[in-house]
Amino acid sequence: MSKKTLKLGAVLLGVGGPGQHHTWLSPEIPGDASVDIRWYIARAQQAEAAKFDHVFIVDSQFITPDSPNHYLNRLEPLTLLSAVAVHTTNIGLVGTLTTSYNDPFNVARRLASLDVISGGRAGWNVVATGDGGTAGNYGRKEHYDYATRYGRALEHVRVVQGLWDSYEDDAFPRDKERGVFFDRTKQHALNHIGEHFQVVGPLNLQRSPQGQPVIFQAGDSDEGRDLGASIAEAIFTHAQTIEEGVAFARDIRSRAAAKGRDPEHVLIVPGISPIIADTDEQAREKESAIIGGKSFDRALKELGRPFGWHDFTRYDLDAPFPELGDLGDRSFRTHAEKIKKLAKDNNFTLRQVVQHGIDSRRSPFTGSPLTVANEIQKWFEAGAFDGINLTVTVPSEFARFTDEVLPILRERGVARTEYESTTLRGNLGLPVPGNIHSLAKVS
Repeated sequence: MSKKTLKLGAVLLGVGGPGQHHTWLSPEIPGDASVDIRWYIARAQQAEAAKFDHVFIVDSQFITPDSPNHYLNRLEPLTLLSAVAVHTTNIGLVGTLTTSYNDPFNVARRLASLDVISGGRAGWNVVATGDGGTAGNYGRKEHYDYATRYGRALEHVRVVQGLWDSYEDDAFPRDKERGVFFDRTKQHALNHIGEHFQVVGPLNLQRSPQGQPVIFQAGDSDEGRDLGASIAEAIFTHAQTIEEGVAFARDIRSRAAAKGRDPEHVLIVPGISPIIADTDEQAREKESAIIGGKSFDRALKELGRPFGWHDFTRYDLDAPFPELGDLGDRSFRTHAEKIKKLAKDNNFTLRQVVQHGIDSRRSPFTGSPLTVANEIQKWFEAGAFDGINLTVTVPSEFARFTDEVLPILRERGVARTEYESTTLRGNLGLPVPGNIHSLAKVS
């Protein structure tokens, strides 16, 4: 590949995710956008025209009436992405699947199917499930504790990767003249017996042109970072400052190197929400209007998610933030701990905690197209990220980025002008993993 360029992802959130309480009211967004496959196809094609690396579909399997609008009614990721695959050519297709409430064989088969359907464009966002209520949807009385969730996640991914190597690349000669369809010496059972899973194999599907789907992961806890350093090829994260981004990238790459991995094969791709207007002043006014338009009541209810959807409406808003003990330990523990620490360090009331959550959604990428491009380049060249994931809801807002910011970055050589490959790995600059059985024969 040529010079390293900024990686680009589009997070498709239909009628709006956390904190986007009124996004769905835009006349550009169909009221059923989150279940309208035509909306997803159009957004994916819009991103592909702009030479984005991938579209990303988030997911969870537990909701309450207070969940964000998009979460309440949305399509299953791999079903959705399979439909998008046949309407696109180059863009990667990344979907979220939990290791806590799926079996490895099923995950391996579904993702490998998407990878073959798309010609090598599939990616798997590995999550260990933070929503504790998910347990009740899968016949469990209690959610897994942290250690079990992450131990299970690591083993799960290793089993899936082993299943993806069930066939060597040339296992199917399909030679009609000789009448040879399949070389049985190149099919391999897994016969895995571990702490959490027992899987015989083999998987009944060939490898794709990129060998295996790309592994994505998100998690800021110590366990989450360690998992990412072990298995991830791209890591979703969030940083409010360049310094935070650089520190995160260094920590992940140091952990990856300690595990014997090439740290340059771990990409850092945080989510951002740029706010773009003709001038910096107009962009700041636009941001203030967005933040001012957020619903305090909805934010109060959404505050409960990191704590297992604890009901904060029962408390006095102007009393000190409540003592919650270990609440959140089996949900989004790191996020819950950050909220508790924020309240304690600042002696915040519950109202102040909620308002801080609303105000903290200000984007460092706010301004004119030139200002936003300058800031992205500054973070990229400082090593704070290798790429970015843009939240996509209103099409015209996304177009402001693709049509006004990206040309500046392209002119400077920061962003690509054309795809380098037809596979996700190829465009991300990641190596194709060799089949472990083929490699063993030549070692």
